[in-house]
Amino acid sequence: MLTLAQLLGFLLAAVALTLAPGPDNLMVLGIGMSRGRRQGIAFGLGCAAGCLSHTLLAALGVSALIAASPPAFRLLTWAGGLYLVWLGIQALRSRGAAAPARASQDESPARLFLRGMLANAINPKVVLFFLSFLPQFVVPAQGQAGLQMAVLGLAFTLQAAVLFGLLGWFAGSIGRAMGRRPRMAGWLDRLAGAVFIALGLRLLVAR
Repeated sequence: MLTLAQLLGFLLAAVALTLAPGPDNLMVLGIGMSRGRRQGIAFGLGCAAGCLSHTLLAALGVSALIAASPPAFRLLTWAGGLYLVWLGIQALRSRGAAAPARASQDESPARLFLRGMLANAINPKVVLFFLSFLPQFVVPAQGQAGLQMAVLGLAFTLQAAVLFGLLGWFAGSIGRAMGRRPRMAGWLDRLAGAVFIALGLRLLVAR
């Protein structure tokens, strides 16, 4: 199926792409700094888990159908954009929930995990990314192209879980230090909300 060289080459490219500044990184940073370590890690792991849905769609060829249908792709874009804007509004309404004494009462890690997974799963840019990225590392001569894509997608998800988890942890550490000041806690929530709204609006106006 997959050779060791094939898998290592894919992982190197996957790590580089995951570390590159992008919507997922910004969202994990925003949640980690405004909510805390556990919440940042949970949201990051959720974003990584969302990659599994894209892997499945790419392996089944559904992503190609979505990309080939402008109305379907546009609908997905609007859904993703509106969801991110909604997350941003929720963060703006939290009124400084980043303070350490209230962080654990704001949102559970399980709920943030689901939010991160949904935010990634309905992002149309990620749909296209997986559709264009995974096939580059598939070797048709080795057979079972769908299975190869599934394994590559799983490998991408695992490395993303590690990197996003670390990012959430470090962001939470920074947020904890800054959140000891009540005013700073409020600004952290506003920052997280602004990031989500900006990313959502970017999807809504994208052509």
